[in-house]
Amino acid sequence: MTRVAGGPKEQIIMASRGTGTLMGTLGNRWAMARALRTLPARGFVSQPEPRSIGLCARERQLIAGNALFGGQLVELKGAPLWDITQPDPGQADDIHGFSWLDDLAAVGDGPARAKAQDWLWDWIALYGGGKGPGWSPDLTGRRLIRWINHALFVLSGRDRAQSDAYYAQVTAQTVFLSWRWQLAAPGLPRFEALVGLVSASLALVGMEKLVAPAVTALSAECTREVDAQGGIPTRNPEELLEVFTLLTWAAQALSEAGQMPPEPLMAAIERIAPTLRALRHADGGLARLHSGGRGIEGRLDQALATAAVKPTATGAQGLAMGFARLQGGRTSVVIDASAPPAGQASALAHASTLAFELTSGRRPLIVSCGSGAPFGPEWRLAGRATASHSTLAIDGFSSSRFRPGSELLTDRAGVQHLRLGAGEGGPFFSASHDGWAATHGLSHLRSLTLSSDGRRLIGNDSLIAITETQKTRFERLMTEGRLAGVGFDLRFHLHPDVDATLDMGGNAVSIALKSGEIWVFRHDSGAVLSLEPSVYLQKGRLKPRPARQIVLSGRATEFETPLGWTLAKAQDTALAIRDLDREEMPVPL
Repeated sequence: MTRVAGGPKEQIIMASRGTGTLMGTLGNRWAMARALRTLPARGFVSQPEPRSIGLCARERQLIAGNALFGGQLVELKGAPLWDITQPDPGQADDIHGFSWLDDLAAVGDGPARAKAQDWLWDWIALYGGGKGPGWSPDLTGRRLIRWINHALFVLSGRDRAQSDAYYAQVTAQTVFLSWRWQLAAPGLPRFEALVGLVSASLALVGMEKLVAPAVTALSAECTREVDAQGGIPTRNPEELLEVFTLLTWAAQALSEAGQMPPEPLMAAIERIAPTLRALRHADGGLARLHSGGRGIEGRLDQALATAAVKPTATGAQGLAMGFARLQGGRTSVVIDASAPPAGQASALAHASTLAFELTSGRRPLIVSCGSGAPFGPEWRLAGRATASHSTLAIDGFSSSRFRPGSELLTDRAGVQHLRLGAGEGGPFFSASHDGWAATHGLSHLRSLTLSSDGRRLIGNDSLIAITETQKTRFERLMTEGRLAGVGFDLRFHLHPDVDATLDMGGNAVSIALKSGEIWVFRHDSGAVLSLEPSVYLQKGRLKPRPARQIVLSGRATEFETPLGWTLAKAQDTALAIRDLDREEMPVPL
């Protein structure tokens, strides 16, 4: 538990969110009851403009009575949204955070407006007094942003009594947030709470006195949470995008109100922008690591355009939030080049050190399985394992591990001998990690070189006992195991849209992309090559997608076990392919 100053008294809060306890629930009701006594705002300082964007396909699903909340399909069957059971916290977050309002407003026609208005005023009637699961500071901030963004959309055609109820609610929630934002966990939840407070206090007549304290608090969070590499403690690329988007909204709202955004806010935006560019693949999606997904379609481009930060080089080592990037032609490679997050930030982190993803043009080729969180606790844990990433794994041991009874990573792989640069063969990366030094006496050394034209990736992976201590440990294992060695698998998870077949008598794998490109995987090691089942854990789908993985399997019996391999476009693959038909649903269910 963490102690946080909260006015004249200290408030004891849980480190995650602090609203699931009886004390938090009663505190929310008491705070909202007080906030409702505040004289409602008379209107907006200026006409609100939508900043958050939704998807038309989701709007069609909502109108049809089908909705995906927290990874679960909800069939409304004509029932009000608030009548459905919300057993999963993620489902309740999606519903009470009102992100779905972005989707209804994306179309903005009569049926969408009627649905949005019905659900919003029903929520006021049911939960407006501070009851229910939607009263954590981050959800309140998320909800306020949407209510104000789409004010013209939802207020159109409403009578005086309904408008008064709306203004009473946004006013009270703004005041509530000014008292309760400190209860939000550091990171994305607190940024949501503070940006919601800044946006609402700038937009509403009579709330001006709340602006300065909120901006001061937001500036402090920017300094504390965004590091020199433009990263955040969780190292989650999609979460970084959400933080970046919120900060650009806050800066834009301040500028439009005639106020100068504070230097810490602008400095954080300027640090994050190049990091997100480095983490974006050639197809525009983010690297799917540490529980992050590709990002909402169009959000990164919108945020970068709003920020207007010119492209710059990444940090001193060429790393961006601990990730390395290789770029050649239309091919991008993103590598997890650092230890996983530590402490509370590791609660959803992955054992993915030295794993990589590769995208060719608009087509992902080598991927990680992704976050299993939307599919339940077992899939969440499976997605965090080293075996769910495109890297080398020792049988039964992830490179980073958590102890029984905890999901925080405590035995974390540390990266050594990192080199990143450009040579005659193209951009290269080389590093090792010690994730199995204590358990097996082995380190994993990986080097990757991408040709300048992006047509060839050369890889070398080795399990190696480097120090005398490691050699002693490895020899003991060999003796205890009767010289059987240490089993390992070098995995390359393939995107489910590619078609892979064993070729050349089982010595190579041909990989066909929907763009028409053909890539060939070869190796020159003594390991056994196979194609095995895999999964692609994609947010927005009801079930994991079946996929395949290339696997090199063997046993390490010497102090060094090298594995050389190449992944290259077939010689008859054209230099440039016109790739227009992606055959993808915007919202796959």
